[in-house]
Amino acid sequence: MKELLRPHLLSLTPYTPILPFEALSEQLGIPADEIIKLDANENPYGTLPAVADALKNLPYVHIYPDPESRFLRRALADYHQIPVENILAGAGADELIDLLLRFFINPGDTILNCPPTFGMYAFDTAINGGQVINVPRLDDFSVDADALLEAVAVHQPKLLFLATPNNPDGGLLRSEIIDALLEQNLLLVLDEAYMEFAPPGASRMKEVAKRENLIVLRTFSKWAGLAGLRVGYGVFPAWLMPYLWTAKQPYNVSVAASEAALAALKNADQLEKIGQKIIAERKRLYAALQKIDYLEPYPSQSNFILCKVIGRDAAKLKENLAKQGILIRYFNKPGLDDHIRISVGMPEQVDVVVRALTKI
Repeated sequence: MKELLRPHLLSLTPYTPILPFEALSEQLGIPADEIIKLDANENPYGTLPAVADALKNLPYVHIYPDPESRFLRRALADYHQIPVENILAGAGADELIDLLLRFFINPGDTILNCPPTFGMYAFDTAINGGQVINVPRLDDFSVDADALLEAVAVHQPKLLFLATPNNPDGGLLRSEIIDALLEQNLLLVLDEAYMEFAPPGASRMKEVAKRENLIVLRTFSKWAGLAGLRVGYGVFPAWLMPYLWTAKQPYNVSVAASEAALAALKNADQLEKIGQKIIAERKRLYAALQKIDYLEPYPSQSNFILCKVIGRDAAKLKENLAKQGILIRYFNKPGLDDHIRISVGMPEQVDVVVRALTKI
């Protein structure tokens, strides 16, 4: 029956996520509550008490969720001071990435990608039969602006995804590069999943309603601590919204996810304070990592720090830490050989990981 499958899917390389937390706990033989999990850029403070209360008291779990996520979209519009008509909620920003590619990409169409970056752009392009042309980043992980603009001229892609801050290095996309790309005949999708940890004024979200070729994606997974509930949103040009409404899954944001996100937004002042704590710990962690002779940390505007491992085996370093109950991310793909990424934890977690790295 394999011949019934779409041919381009037969050679698709699966996306490689990290192992589930419970599986890692079982594998390591360490209770979950004793593990310091710094491998997936989650919020170490967890969900707010108000979110936990909202989830305990869900009144309408037996009823399908609102297909338009009206209350959530209104709350987002109020929080960001943007038109509600330009907002679409999704089951994580990942769903919206896939939705855009299904809309714009015909089999064989070209998408530009700037690795190292978030893997879902290339992954979803492949699922939809598109061809990925890589424009590698420079040694400091910044976008090679000249090469990218040349590739845009040559390949004429319909849309371009760029993360800012970028994952895995945490660098912000330079404003002049964004401006140059907005002058091109393409739809620019800025993935701002980590923007809450960046300096004020770096977001381009409020520009979307004034432009025809800019999209901004956000998520509740990082800042709001709702990674397990899968809820995100996008801000889209007005002309695109009617088409998105026709094609999105009707009940894509669950009742639980919607209520949790609403509770988080109602208590955004608490989240902003937590965000400042994470930024302060990021600065402290970066300074500590600079003092470890076999690590070369990169400046970050996100909730993680990428490090090049020098003179040691990065995979063995990850394994050594895992045996101590400390989980970090290890990369072994082009542009990231011998690199690790450490999510920013709470102060006591940062102390433990720094001590462990110092002793190794």
